[in-house]
Amino acid sequence: MVNDLYLNGALQGPFVIHSPTHRQIHTLFHVSLAESFGQNYPEEADGTLDCISMALTCTFNRWGTLLAVGCNDGRIVIWDFLTRGIAKIISAHIHPVCSLCWSRDGHKLVSASTDNIVSQWDVLTGDCDQRFRFPSPILKLQCHPRDMDKVLVCPMKSAPVLLTLSDSKHVVLPVDDDSDLNVVAAFDRRGEYIYTGNAKGKILVLNTDSQELVASFRVTTGTSNTTAIKSIEFARKGSCFLINTADRIIRVYDGREILTCGRDGEPEPMQKLQDLVNRTPWKRCCFSGDGEYIVAGSARQHALYIWEKSIGNLVKILHGTRGELLLDVAWHPVRPIIASISSGVVSIWAQNQVENWSAFAPDFKELDENVEYEERESEFDIEDEDRSEPEQTGADAAEDEEVDVTTVDPIVAFCSSDEELEDNKALLYLPIAPEVEDPEENPFGPPPDASVQAGAPEDTLAGGDKKQRQPLSEGGPAKKKARTTTIELQGVPSDELHPLLGVKGDSKSKKKTAGRPKGSKGKDKDFSFRPKPYRGERPSFPVMPEALGGSGLGGGAGGAFGRQGNFSLHNTCSSSCQSLPQCRSQSSRRRLFPGIFLAPNHGRNFFGGAGGTCPLTFSKVKF
Repeated sequence: MVNDLYLNGALQGPFVIHSPTHRQIHTLFHVSLAESFGQNYPEEADGTLDCISMALTCTFNRWGTLLAVGCNDGRIVIWDFLTRGIAKIISAHIHPVCSLCWSRDGHKLVSASTDNIVSQWDVLTGDCDQRFRFPSPILKLQCHPRDMDKVLVCPMKSAPVLLTLSDSKHVVLPVDDDSDLNVVAAFDRRGEYIYTGNAKGKILVLNTDSQELVASFRVTTGTSNTTAIKSIEFARKGSCFLINTADRIIRVYDGREILTCGRDGEPEPMQKLQDLVNRTPWKRCCFSGDGEYIVAGSARQHALYIWEKSIGNLVKILHGTRGELLLDVAWHPVRPIIASISSGVVSIWAQNQVENWSAFAPDFKELDENVEYEERESEFDIEDEDRSEPEQTGADAAEDEEVDVTTVDPIVAFCSSDEELEDNKALLYLPIAPEVEDPEENPFGPPPDASVQAGAPEDTLAGGDKKQRQPLSEGGPAKKKARTTTIELQGVPSDELHPLLGVKGDSKSKKKTAGRPKGSKGKDKDFSFRPKPYRGERPSFPVMPEALGGSGLGGGAGGAFGRQGNFSLHNTCSSSCQSLPQCRSQSSRRRLFPGIFLAPNHGRNFFGGAGGTCPLTFSKVKF
């Protein structure tokens, strides 16, 4: 009954019972003040992050300043979470990204895709350091919390694998039953131990360095029946961890008790969290940044359930769009913010920020309407002649002391309990290049090689002086190709399909394949003509606007940016171009050079005649 009243907001602390003393009221006030400034839980939606492509998984870095999102087209979109803007896009994989994890210092990012590839990326440069090819799909990967050279990988139908990035070696972790290979694994908070769980409810605690068995226990459903382990998650602070099982119950354990019980122990969970009314299965579970709350995402709908760990009561249910399925959930490491993914969009959940102007000054009053202010005597005088100078005591005397403004104190939320200083080499933010909406073409005049390029004969440009065109096409030194290591696992089937790619129902039903499109065969049906390829010699690119003749980069009401012969070019920000549905779709535009596109299917409105020559493919077109 008390919990129901607490959930409905009828009961709120602090509570004072039977004429308390001054010391009791003072203590209760400080507890309430600490709770109000401490980390709480989100209460409402706070916008979305649109990654253009379908988002599948997300993870915060250690400080919560950057959010990495893995997408359906194989890209990794890194968001600056303070500005809510895209800081970097890495074209990581060809197939969908199914798992992501940051390194401890934030400089590296490890990703896994549905084509069984695990890659390590340099976040600043976007380059791939190395790749690992597994025989079966990757369900989850996790970087070591302290040692950035180790990565824990959970392949499908296989025992967990501990990778060493420096020498590309791997170690297969021991399992309880060789016949049951549906195993999940996770590092503990400091990476000293690895916890593994199988489909029979058996939890093994292994030493990370020696892979020796330290402790073990079995998760039961109250009787002798066991339940499958779906995931294991550890809190950032404290020794608690949770186990998500197939019986739709989230069990919270104390890691110190597990180690004390040893092998074949029988520890009791601290809390059992479940939805007794709807019997909701859980898709994804995790702790809050301070470890005081637990959030679980429903596997049936876009709904987030938040519990308080110490009491075990449900404090909030966040409902997303009806009919959407949840894919991933991540809690911000420091702030009461949750990021969830459904229908390819990242939703942000935060607290309701209420403006409180009285926090600026204790005697500040917020007025509903203007009132006439009565000035006191000598209130705004620069020097009060009538005031007597009091003796400096206490706080006034402390003002004359020197204040250290050079020493930077470490932020407690960013440091672990066994650390005193922050990592000075950590990557908290990414530099973002400014986006110019309407850049000028050559604002400082033509480049030095422009005269040579313009005066060269056409045969030389198209014929084969490839060495002169090579710097223009490359734009810099060639990138070093990443090393790929094949991981051999004994007895692991190689024809398994990742759960993200599995389609339920009839196999004959047409399903849009994941990954990047290999061609635009279906989109060509909208074109009103079929250009025939021109088999002659073609001049070199890039093409400058001056070479197109006409009025250069003028901008008429029709949106034309230059004419030569029977074709015209339109800029994407042109008003008439935006009003045409064919030009709004990215698939029907062909990029000529930055900012200008050719729209061949606009007919006479663009080409202005019965025929013409396409400047991009140099093929004859007719209408």
